[in-house]
Amino acid sequence: MASAAEPNTSRSPPLLDFSKFYNASDAAAKKELVDQVRDCCLHNGFFQIINHPVPVELQQRVMAWNKRFFDLPLDVKKSVGKDLNTWNRGYELLRSQILEEGTLPELKEGFYIGEEIPKTHPYHVNKKLNSGPNMWPSAELLADVEDFRSCTMDYYKNVVSLAKDILKVLALTLDLDEDYFSEFASGAVATMRMLHYPPTEKGDGEEKLQRGIGAHTDFGAVTLLLQDEVDGLQVWDNEVKQWFDVMPVPGAFVVNLGNLMMRWSNDRYISNLHRVINRSGKERYSIPVFFSGNPDYVIDCLPNCKPDGEQAKYPPITVEEAVGGSYRESYGRAEKYKASQMKQGVDKAVGTPVGNPVAVA
Repeated sequence: MASAAEPNTSRSPPLLDFSKFYNASDAAAKKELVDQVRDCCLHNGFFQIINHPVPVELQQRVMAWNKRFFDLPLDVKKSVGKDLNTWNRGYELLRSQILEEGTLPELKEGFYIGEEIPKTHPYHVNKKLNSGPNMWPSAELLADVEDFRSCTMDYYKNVVSLAKDILKVLALTLDLDEDYFSEFASGAVATMRMLHYPPTEKGDGEEKLQRGIGAHTDFGAVTLLLQDEVDGLQVWDNEVKQWFDVMPVPGAFVVNLGNLMMRWSNDRYISNLHRVINRSGKERYSIPVFFSGNPDYVIDCLPNCKPDGEQAKYPPITVEEAVGGSYRESYGRAEKYKASQMKQGVDKAVGTPVGNPVAVA
């Protein structure tokens, strides 16, 4: 793997011009984009897009709020802690999650946002995936909280709309009608995480086990990631058995497939391993939006994704069933780790061999 000073980007996800999707007068350009996305989905499930409809100014504003939120005092952030509700909205403390078995609790803190769903909504009443009202600091603790709210929700809605367009491109890559995924995308659950990664800690022989986020695969349908100027994201390339750095590109989104799409396509498309290790010596910030889909939608093998007469590799399953379990597992792993450390009467982890990666929403 390349050093932090000389990142290896030789097989990084390519940069694609997404404006070709909207150019109705140039069918050849649109087909070129579809072919490029298909190649990426067959290779490692990652690509990057520029010239999309999300304004660069909005990206910059939401990233500025991302940094500003994590600069708030800890007691302000904890006032909107995700442990204060049961629907996964609000602030997440450092070292709350372990996605890669055998590594240390992850060196990141987060803030979860989603569609504003009132407690009277059927999704909340029936405890559907990550469904409920957002958690915002009070005006007493953050004077311009309304700007924070309006900026983040404007960004969220723009990215969710873009995710639906990406699904249209993915449908075309599979020789399906462009609107094939429209029912799946209707009433969809999508979760946005503002994230802050302090620099990787060194010393005590633990650096090799410290991650910003451990090696994992996402388990929704598609993820759109906005990076700041600090690198740290790495994607596994199974062909050459090596990690490759994804260097930030101003205005671009990193797009990757999740486990739902891999399952849906009968493993034709790839939900690929990725991780974050912040060796830059700087604070790193990013904002992923995980598009999971309608929680009641049944994921079954897509047309054209299995030979005639053969059984699909996976039985039908709802989005709720597919996404919920792995999500709880990753946080449960961190809780078990902390409990074991408390039982042993130690404050820091003893290194253990790195085990199997898992999925994350």
